[in-house]
Amino acid sequence: MKSLIRTVLASLALSVLSYAQVLAADPMATNYSFANCEGSLTPYPSGKINPAVYPDSLVPVFVNHVGRHGARYPASAANTLLLRRALERADSARTITPLGRKLLALTRKVEALSADRWGALDSLGEAEQRGIATRLFYNFGDNFATEKGEVAKVKALSSYSPRAMMSMYSFLHQLDRMDNRIEFSANTGRDNSLLLRPFDIDKDYLDFRKEAPWKGPYDEYFNATCPLSAIRRVMGVNFPYDGESEARTLAITEYYVVAGLQAMGLPSEMATYFSKEEANALWSCFNLRQYLCRTASTVSTVPEEIAAALVLNLIETTDAFTTGEDTETRAVFRFGHAETLMPLLSLLRIPGCRYLSNYFDTVAREWRDFDVVPMAANLQMIVFKAKSSGRYYVRLDLNEKPLKLRPGEDNSVIYPWGELRRYMMNCVPLYRNI
Repeated sequence: MKSLIRTVLASLALSVLSYAQVLAADPMATNYSFANCEGSLTPYPSGKINPAVYPDSLVPVFVNHVGRHGARYPASAANTLLLRRALERADSARTITPLGRKLLALTRKVEALSADRWGALDSLGEAEQRGIATRLFYNFGDNFATEKGEVAKVKALSSYSPRAMMSMYSFLHQLDRMDNRIEFSANTGRDNSLLLRPFDIDKDYLDFRKEAPWKGPYDEYFNATCPLSAIRRVMGVNFPYDGESEARTLAITEYYVVAGLQAMGLPSEMATYFSKEEANALWSCFNLRQYLCRTASTVSTVPEEIAAALVLNLIETTDAFTTGEDTETRAVFRFGHAETLMPLLSLLRIPGCRYLSNYFDTVAREWRDFDVVPMAANLQMIVFKAKSSGRYYVRLDLNEKPLKLRPGEDNSVIYPWGELRRYMMNCVPLYRNI
């Protein structure tokens, strides 16, 4: 009898907990736009050139840049293929809806357009990089001005990924068009993985990925949050799923395929296949997975620590210029991935890019991938020299917007290099500073 009572009480406790979790989740629901809900697949925000604002007592002299590749075709055929085959099953089972047939045609179109170009940079991605380069030169072109007889040099490196390499070349090509007196050197390949693809080679991160401590919290959130209404609207209510797990997998797959359309140059179809509530819920699942796997969280800080070598490289290259060791190099540009930037921005405690909480249903409000890493996302360190004193100052820009790092009422966005250097060094774990 006592055993039965304990079982009943335990069941009641779980029911109360589940109900409390549902109630707690509602206040955390978001209402982002369909465009925002494309998440990290969102094309880079475009806009006109606005003159950079900084004191006329300063002159720009050096730029350190870390960027994500531009918009691209779907990274692989896997998701599109999975969704197409499921829709074909629904078609064969005669459960598919008219909207499902429209989606089936769309998956076939995506496959046809992406054939032999999966993951490749597209024309939009090239344009994004040209735009960033143009605005950089427009605002900080004095950085590349030299005394008579001197030559300004630019160094660039990319990961071995073709889309990162093409992003680098599109960016440099545009700079060359604007000033062909600059000397360029570009390097790509696996030798750059320590800086740009540490998630491929870092032992601690490989262990983290294998052990997957993030999976439990993610699965709990995903199972409670992922809506099945959108996928049922295309597959048909009588489609014989292989359990609810397959239904959820297809639901998030439908989201991923549709959310990536604009990045490959097609019109957005988010509003065609999802309600605003469905789009927000599906996006939040995708967003949470990136947050847990690519940034510091209460689960683990390993995902951000893999960016330590990149932070030290930013310090080293800035030091080389400011100490006079290498004054010819006026800019260093690096081109990697969203998985390059998310750890970097988290490790540097960039506002909006690092969030610690045990309540994972709050992540969607505090850490948003569409703000952190849209296509062609970038972090720029603009180094200035004071005309009178010769001292160096630095401004950090995320996606070309100046960052305020000091808390409180201080609205400064330009910091003495010595102060920012100490800040950056303090962000690097001691065991990584070797």
